[in-house]
Amino acid sequence: MLHKQEAGRQETVKIGMQGVHVYYGAYHALKGVEVAVPEKQVMAWIGPSGCGKSTCLKTINRMNDLVAGTRVTGTVTLDGEDVYDPRTDVTVLRRRAGMVFQKANPFPMSVYENVAYGPKIHGVRRRSQLDGVVEQSLRAAALWEEVKGRLKKPALGLSGGQQQRLCIARALAVQPEVLLMDEPTSALDPVSTLKIEELMHTLRKQYTVILVTHNLQQALRVADQTVFFLSGEVVESGSTKRLFESPRDDRTKRYLSGRFG
Repeated sequence: MLHKQEAGRQETVKIGMQGVHVYYGAYHALKGVEVAVPEKQVMAWIGPSGCGKSTCLKTINRMNDLVAGTRVTGTVTLDGEDVYDPRTDVTVLRRRAGMVFQKANPFPMSVYENVAYGPKIHGVRRRSQLDGVVEQSLRAAALWEEVKGRLKKPALGLSGGQQQRLCIARALAVQPEVLLMDEPTSALDPVSTLKIEELMHTLRKQYTVILVTHNLQQALRVADQTVFFLSGEVVESGSTKRLFESPRDDRTKRYLSGRFG
């Protein structure tokens, strides 16, 4: 499936959304969202609190299924396949599209067991194989050198920034194709934030990354594409450079200049 970008070149669409509406009971949270997420790029979703960014993110791996009274209409595709098809295996879907949350949520177990948890669920049992996955995932999350001497120690003993990178390693351990990152640095100090941003630059080589962020400078620093949400709708999308330098919608201009939101 191809999507023509602004520059006229064609890129593979990893995730597609067509006419997506989400209702929480009577509340209409998303209104006809249309988004095409290019493969192996970082796409930032920006907008004021309550505009639908996180709700939209959770439609991709069906985390909204866990909220009572949720109804989703429209089409959400991963590699062209409808994720809401009744035949979709949601466990497999969530392995393919892993999620990193705003607040680091390591399990109350060792650093090693945090990373090995997912592979074990998916049938990896041999210790040598698990060792390799744990090291590879921690290296990919730029954490190996900091924790290689404390793999058997509690993950909750790590700093906040290390815990968040551990959660990224945990997501990477099951070999996802997509990383859904819901404000992953909002609770972190500037040094830890920089490490996560540097990590995103590396991850885009292998993964498709969607970053929900309130930090406009972060979107400008790390994202190839940006989508601006407002009141449950997509107002504008495009290359990050173009959207920030010459927004086409007056609401985008006002948001980027800090005049609302």
